[in-house]
Amino acid sequence: MTRALETIGAWLLAILWILPLAYAFWTAFHPPEFSTRFELFAPLTLQNFVNAWNAAPFARYFVNTVMLVALILGVQLVLVTLAAYAFARYEFRGRDVMFALVLVQLMIMPDVLIVENYRTMAALDLTDTITAIGLPYMASAFGIFLLRQTFKTIPRELDEAARVEGAGSLRVLWEVYVPLSRPVYIAYALVSVSYHWNNFLWPLIVTNSVGSRPLTVGLQVFSSTDQGIDWSIITAATLLTSGPLLVAFLLFQRQFVQSFMRAGIR
Repeated sequence: MTRALETIGAWLLAILWILPLAYAFWTAFHPPEFSTRFELFAPLTLQNFVNAWNAAPFARYFVNTVMLVALILGVQLVLVTLAAYAFARYEFRGRDVMFALVLVQLMIMPDVLIVENYRTMAALDLTDTITAIGLPYMASAFGIFLLRQTFKTIPRELDEAARVEGAGSLRVLWEVYVPLSRPVYIAYALVSVSYHWNNFLWPLIVTNSVGSRPLTVGLQVFSSTDQGIDWSIITAATLLTSGPLLVAFLLFQRQFVQSFMRAGIR
């Protein structure tokens, strides 16, 4: 009985979750007159996507967003890899205290630091730039923690064997630890890209021109009341902005789930 209730509850939650997405797909692929009524044989159209693409500089927003997530992810991978390797394999004074401070960062919401981050960007004369959007996120406590846990599961014998062959620390890291942690890197990359692709509040505050706005801010400007309310075009624009993430998750969902199962606290 309990299992049946759990199954029913899970299906209800799944249906509630997918309803907005289903509405977005229906509205985006049908003429505007069918946005508020369901007819099984309503004609399909791609004109909503064409209208949405032409109504705002989405090409520029896509370029800005790709540059942003690539910049953040590239710097993050370097920093979290080096930091995680140090925490996992080196003994140095204050290591546990420093790692505890890294974990404290996980408890601080980024929104709390918006005012100070903006002051810093203004002092550096970086406001309204892609660098300003990404700079506060380039050191990731979550990434350091995730990779540290993964590196600690790698046998030290592999490390020692590589050093016997004359490999230095960076070569051991690159040729032993990084290849064995590839599924975790894929999962972390998906998390990082999806978070910064969808990040809205900080980019909204620190940018004010088309040249630096990412997709989330551009979509908000596009769907504001000044543009009028046309749900067919708005949902088409929404699918344009979220489509790449859906495709990426469908392609890498197995690695995504398996990596987090393997990288738990041990």
